[in-house]
Amino acid sequence: MNGNRGYMTVNGRAPQDWMRRWPAFRQLTGKDRLGLGAAARSAKTDNVTPRTKAADKVVKSVCPYCAVGCGQIVSVRDGKIINIEGNPESPISRGTLCPKGAATYQLAVNPLRMTKVWYRAPGAKDWDKTKTLDWAMDRIAHLVKETRDRTFVEERDTDLTGQPLRDKDGKPTKKRVNHTLAIASLGGATMDNEWNYVQAKLMRALGVVYIENQARI
Repeated sequence: MNGNRGYMTVNGRAPQDWMRRWPAFRQLTGKDRLGLGAAARSAKTDNVTPRTKAADKVVKSVCPYCAVGCGQIVSVRDGKIINIEGNPESPISRGTLCPKGAATYQLAVNPLRMTKVWYRAPGAKDWDKTKTLDWAMDRIAHLVKETRDRTFVEERDTDLTGQPLRDKDGKPTKKRVNHTLAIASLGGATMDNEWNYVQAKLMRALGVVYIENQARI
């Protein structure tokens, strides 16, 4: 309480000062009753500069997350992405993006993104981060081929429950399957349509039965 003036002060300011800075007060006493303009503005918001203003190049792209193909605008500065947003010129999305598409910037620019190969040998407790990408790709190809050669089945004479297969006359028979049940493929939402197409073709050519994609969940 200020004894001389007879009113409360907040942080040394008279109530007229801090109340006029309060958005709700300005909304109720001013012309912007819906709080869509001047009542919602502040010195901080007036000084905010959009990231896109610093861009030296703008590239039109397509969101990689699903088959919709929403248009995006990628702002670049000094060869690095500084912002990704929806493209209003896209006839598909008209500038809108889903939550995943709106977060595409974090897919490209993220300190948590892994940039090295992580390998843990059988029985090891720690990750080995000294391996190269070429080594990892060769290792994966070797294990896939070894596993397929060892587990590939051309024909089977039992069903999935282990019961013998029989023809319509009840005689034992065999069924050509050409598959392996030892390999599974799980795709991700950041794989674009072309990658998913080639991935599915490769897995089916290898005889893989368990093919799933996280993007449809």
